[in-house]
Amino acid sequence: MRQTTDPARESPPAAVGASPFADDPPPSLRQWLRNLAIAAAAGAFMALVGAMDTSRLPLWHRLLYWVPLTMAGGVLGHALALYVAKIPHARLNPWLFGTILTFAIAVPATFVVWGYTGLVVGDWMPITGLPMLFIPVLVITAAMTALMTALNWPGRVTHAPAPGATAQPVRLMERLPPKLKGAAIYAVSAEDHYLRLHTSKGTDLILMRLADAIAELEGLEGAQTHRSWWVARDAVESAGREGDRAVLVLKGGVEAPVSRPNVKPLRDAGWF
Repeated sequence: MRQTTDPARESPPAAVGASPFADDPPPSLRQWLRNLAIAAAAGAFMALVGAMDTSRLPLWHRLLYWVPLTMAGGVLGHALALYVAKIPHARLNPWLFGTILTFAIAVPATFVVWGYTGLVVGDWMPITGLPMLFIPVLVITAAMTALMTALNWPGRVTHAPAPGATAQPVRLMERLPPKLKGAAIYAVSAEDHYLRLHTSKGTDLILMRLADAIAELEGLEGAQTHRSWWVARDAVESAGREGDRAVLVLKGGVEAPVSRPNVKPLRDAGWF
């Protein structure tokens, strides 16, 4: 579920040195365990609300039914996501990725739900009822896939012009306040409805959404390292940790957080 690294981003930045995350568990294992825990929590929620007409069962019975079922769905989703991620367009578009993965999971999951319901609840649905069972399975699968994709999809990437290409103006530069005109942009961070611009001439706030700002930063090589941060690659001086959180130390001493889905893509691209 990781976006393919652009070749232009593969040369390591200066002064970063060895990765401080070398002793971490493999990101795929950490991600896998977290996703499994989320699936188990979703199963517990389904049991508490008595989803799909299971409210007639006692709570312990609903937990026995829903928690293993959603965890099995998590295992199935993890395995199928590896194959869907090999589809070139899907791995670049979270909406397409999620749609394909939802249907890929829902079809076999319908048979799993049918068999497990018969074994645990003793309610064997006629095989002719499978098309009707597919609909609620598809809805639940879509919700879980959307949640998992949102939690695990890495941030957006902006690109510098290819070698020899004509450089286009970076549109966000036109929005710089007067005191920051002509400055190099190091990072952009969200603060409520405002964005803080971190530059070579200091910082200031502008009223704008981060998603719109990232679109206007195209032309500068950088990446969204966190849901509320975009960082220019040339601004990174080192990488480190603040507790259990990964951070990038930028020029001027600012520390930008790196969320877990972004650690591996940035490491693979040579950011640290």
